[in-house]
Amino acid sequence: MPILPAVATIAQTIQLSLAPVFLLAAIGQLLNVLAGRLARVIDRARGLEMMIHKIDDGPDLLRHKWELRLLDRRMSIINAALFLAVSSAVMACIVIAVLFIANIGKFAIGTWIALAFILSVSLLTLCLIAFMVEVRISLRAIHVRKEILD
Repeated sequence: MPILPAVATIAQTIQLSLAPVFLLAAIGQLLNVLAGRLARVIDRARGLEMMIHKIDDGPDLLRHKWELRLLDRRMSIINAALFLAVSSAVMACIVIAVLFIANIGKFAIGTWIALAFILSVSLLTLCLIAFMVEVRISLRAIHVRKEILD
């Protein structure tokens, strides 16, 4: 029965690819969160841009411009995090594909597969660091102004 070894090989490859598949699922959820945050930041920036045109001068104008600069920085960081997350997902997909190719073709490229997986996890780590930085920056804008509290 020549089919049984191929089925066993496929089953073993599927087992090996579970970690990258779970990584892909996590990245998908992270992409959803990042895209939601980006949409909220963009909406807030558009609202502030419309308000700035109605203000002549004074502390409100300065505060709105400060917040717009902050929002612009947040957009850049979220875009970088999105790029890193997508790059990580692409590497995870490559790992899965190469696992199957290597196992079916009997290629000894385990080191390359491991390096690709490490790269995927490293990109995800950088994405999470960017996300953490963006969250810290967002906290600057949500504090109640001191002149209102006095």
